Amino acid sequence: NQKPKNPKQKKKKKKKKKQTNNEQIRASSMSKIALVDDDRNILTSVSMTLEAEGFEVETYNDGQAALDAFNKRLPDMAVLDIKMPRMDGMDLLQRLRQKTQMPVIFLTSKDDEIDEVLGLRMGADDYVKKPFSQRLLVERIRALLRRQEAVATDEVGTAPETKVMERGHLRMDPLRHAVSWKGQDVSLTVTEFLLLQALAQRPGFVKSRDQLMDVAYDDQV
Repeated sequence: NQKPKNPKQKKKKKKKKKQTNNEQIRASSMSKIALVDDDRNILTSVSMTLEAEGFEVETYNDGQAALDAFNKRLPDMAVLDIKMPRMDGMDLLQRLRQKTQMPVIFLTSKDDEIDEVLGLRMGADDYVKKPFSQRLLVERIRALLRRQEAVATDEVGTAPETKVMERGHLRMDPLRHAVSWKGQDVSLTVTEFLLLQALAQRPGFVKSRDQLMDVAYDDQV
């Protein structure tokens, strides 16, 4: 009696994996990523990785060159180094936030916490420390694009999980990606926000590491 159940269970797992792959395809298909860094080795290696994952990539070696291009046509998201000639990443982000809320990831130095804090306060969505895993960067890009797609869908009234959530002193606004604790704003990366949201939605319930990884990188709560 138990043998017929096993094939069904295997099919179910394969179906879930296929759905996850479809989500990854949607998050990369036709998405244009701007990569801005004065390190040519990073531009070359990261652009090759992103193109292999199905993204369209444009590269710039300084902030001014990127801004000139963005004034003509905006990408779907940007990955910015902070310290660059002519215009650094902070100045570029400030200019961008005057006209667009497209997702932005900062590439920061290993021990430069001040840059991370300032970047998040100025409107960066996430940051990755150098030296970084290119696989991690790809997954964070996908997570941001999925979030952007969910927000855009919500504007026509169909996206889930968009209501402000309050748990004691904790307040989370998924649409604004804003968090406050006892009335004080808290700066979180996209990954940190998703993890906190998953835990706060069901307080008292234990989640495994695999479940939390699904939340962080597959956007499944």
